[in-house]
Amino acid sequence: QLQASGGGLVQAGGSLRLSCAASRRTSSKYHMGWFRQAPGKEREFVAAVRWYDGGTLYGSSVQGRFIITRDSTENTAYLQMDSLKPEDTALYFCAARDTLSLRLTLSKEVNAYKFWGQGTQVTVSS
Repeated sequence: QLQASGGGLVQAGGSLRLSCAASRRTSSKYHMGWFRQAPGKEREFVAAVRWYDGGTLYGSSVQGRFIITRDSTENTAYLQMDSLKPEDTALYFCAARDTLSLRLTLSKEVNAYKFWGQGTQVTVSS
């Protein structure tokens, strides 16, 4: 089970930090990611992180503005969102998967992730 938190209302140019905590102990082969979904749109990949080495992957729309990190001892991933834009407004979901390899390539695909948390709303005003 995943527990997401940290959403809220912020002005354009501001920052927010999202957290996603797994309720169980995670292995070094664990991946965690963030997706977002705006009303009337498909779920969009935001970022993912690999537990083993902290490797990261970002969606093109957030590259350079968002940073994903993990604290494997706390079974938690964080998404630092800076320079927020109104178009970042969406319901943000964390997702995770167990893998069989330490260095498995991170995925941007919704179907690659088995576990999903509840969404946390991020609203950016102009």
